[in-house]
Amino acid sequence: MMNSIDLNEKCRKWLKTLCVDIKERTTGSQGNRDATRFFRKQLKALGWKTESQGFEAVDWIDEGATLHAGNKEFNVLVSPWSNGCSVRAVLESASSIGELEDGDFKGKVILLHGEIASEQLMPKNFAFYNPESHQRIISLLENSGARAIICATGRNAALAGGVYPFPLIEDGDFNVPSVYMTEEEGLKLAGYSGKEIILNSVSERIPGKGYNVSGRKGQPGNSRIVITAHIDSKKGSPGAIDNATGVVVLLLLADLLKDYSGKRQIEIIAFNGEDYYSVPGQMAWIMANQDKFDNILFNINIDGAGYKEGKSAFSYYNLPDQLRDIASRTIEKHPGITEGKLWPQGDHSIFIHYGRPALAVSSDWFIENIDNQDITHTPKDNTGIVDCNKLVELAVALRDLIIKV
Repeated sequence: MMNSIDLNEKCRKWLKTLCVDIKERTTGSQGNRDATRFFRKQLKALGWKTESQGFEAVDWIDEGATLHAGNKEFNVLVSPWSNGCSVRAVLESASSIGELEDGDFKGKVILLHGEIASEQLMPKNFAFYNPESHQRIISLLENSGARAIICATGRNAALAGGVYPFPLIEDGDFNVPSVYMTEEEGLKLAGYSGKEIILNSVSERIPGKGYNVSGRKGQPGNSRIVITAHIDSKKGSPGAIDNATGVVVLLLLADLLKDYSGKRQIEIIAFNGEDYYSVPGQMAWIMANQDKFDNILFNINIDGAGYKEGKSAFSYYNLPDQLRDIASRTIEKHPGITEGKLWPQGDHSIFIHYGRPALAVSSDWFIENIDNQDITHTPKDNTGIVDCNKLVELAVALRDLIIKV
């Protein structure tokens, strides 16, 4: 059996490949395709039967934006996947849905600030969580006749990660050009309401392709244990704990289970699109498995694992008593793992939505700080915050759990 030193060496090597050698893993980009190709190659080398599932995905090029009001220049950022624009128009502001409903914005630029800009808007076609209030705001914006939108935002770590400011609109299906800025800049810009401003944004959508990659062991037709982690990352972030570490645990587990001959079918999947506006990889996989959820015994989803502080965490979602007991006894044998609280921000939500039990694997620190951390989706999410010993322990614990089920 491979010792922990060998696994640690592989862990560091694979993490470097995903976070350093490959410059970005944004769904639809060349780097993302390099990452999925690397993952499939490793699974094949470990003797797993592999498959790639392709889907259309849009990459985007951001060359920056400028905003001038009066004789002042404001700092603005291009909203992810936004169309570009070159606009000279009157600025009008809205801080609530009521003001957006009552205002006249045709041919103007809208500044969204305050309450209406406090929480990232769910993309139009995001299937799993889309509040009615978000849909209403998107509809009002699309029908406003506005030439562009400026969003003044703060922090919204639970939905947008650790970035400040956060992009209020992050949606390749939304066609009104938009940029975003800090709350402080937004307060200053609001003083120019009713006056002409000049906004230039250089952004382009690039048609591309993405792939889910899966590996299988065991007898086809038997009940499945589906183990998942998303391989994509946000543009501008190395995506270490979000979520290269999850992919590395999949590979470590694939190594530990390369000689698996148990009674279950094991399916390891690198999902592609969790950090993308329309989760295209997840939706493609759901469509292909629409009539196959009943034979999934349970899902293990890994996201946010390996943070250097604190323990790793298992969170349980509708696990049958027998499975929960096996998981709890596994934790007892691995001192670096604890039971964590429930958190919905991950691909395990897919399986819960379709009535299947799930076990989510993360870092206890990350779960506890998910609403106020400033790491994910930023350059801070790099290999320096990862403890490979924790990833090896997780892979060994998951192997122990799986062979007992």
